[in-house]
Amino acid sequence: MKYPFLIFGLSLMMSACSPTPQPIDFGTDACAHCKMNIVQPQFAAELVNTKGKVIKFDAIECMMGYLTDKDEADFAYLLVRDYNSPEDWADARQCYFLISKEIPSPMGGFLSAYTSAEAATETAQTKGGDIYKWEDLKKLSQE
Repeated sequence: MKYPFLIFGLSLMMSACSPTPQPIDFGTDACAHCKMNIVQPQFAAELVNTKGKVIKFDAIECMMGYLTDKDEADFAYLLVRDYNSPEDWADARQCYFLISKEIPSPMGGFLSAYTSAEAATETAQTKGGDIYKWEDLKKLSQE
């Protein structure tokens, strides 16, 4: 090969632009929508657009507000944290969401996410509230 470093450099640049979620530096990173510091992992959310730009939020309702005038197809990832195990990201489109006055979120939307219907139902039985899937939650947020 005549230009091995050029080919290596180009492949490195192309992989650097691929959409990848990033960890949130809790207490330091600010919400892209409300500008508050992100401090509560169980409510954090993150978007990664198809070009690789990461957009972080302190609450699911901030992500919903940010998406209001955006095309969801422009995002490779729509991520939330499971309220019961907030260490890992979950695909928002596959989650169940509970709106319960007994679970105050940072922006007052009382909105939490769950990776299973069972977990959402169990929490709703003890805390009250209504359960939604992603598409229903989007419709509700537009009302």
